[in-house]
Amino acid sequence: MGHSRAEKTKTHKRIVKIASRRFREKGIAGVGIADLMKEAGLTVGGFYKHFDSRDALVAEAVSSAFGGWQRRVDAAASGGPPVSYAKLIDDYLNEAHRDDPGAGCAFSALAGDIARSNKRTRALATAQIRNDIQLLAGLLPGEDKDAARSTAILTFSALVGAMALARAASDEALSREILKTVKELLKTCP
Repeated sequence: MGHSRAEKTKTHKRIVKIASRRFREKGIAGVGIADLMKEAGLTVGGFYKHFDSRDALVAEAVSSAFGGWQRRVDAAASGGPPVSYAKLIDDYLNEAHRDDPGAGCAFSALAGDIARSNKRTRALATAQIRNDIQLLAGLLPGEDKDAARSTAILTFSALVGAMALARAASDEALSREILKTVKELLKTCP
């Protein structure tokens, strides 16, 4: 007896969700298809019923981790909590985000892996980088679009880099200092 299209779609989404979390936790190369499929309650043979290749799963899983800021802006436009430049910085540079990379920003967890990925994954990442920079620039005061874009590029780079370094540091005090210092300095930018 075959599975319905709806069941296949649900299973596909579950595999992508698991892969997205595990890739951010362990790196793309640190996660095997057999382990992902086992965690999803499926066999390795079932993988190719959902994906043409491992690269196809990587692209979809990484892409599914993108867009968190845009979802927050959309929610704010629909009456949700307001979004500001300072609030995005606070929500990004904190210990909770540092300690749960599987639920956090794909860039701070996977920038190096993405740089070594296939063209499709890199193209998806490039589009998201552009979107995030544009979103940040739109949250900055003033009418000078070039200055806002420059500040947004600096901010995005500092956020991703600070989080990556805070995770890499084995010294808890240094890790917290990185988060705190970059947060304070970025808030003086606009």
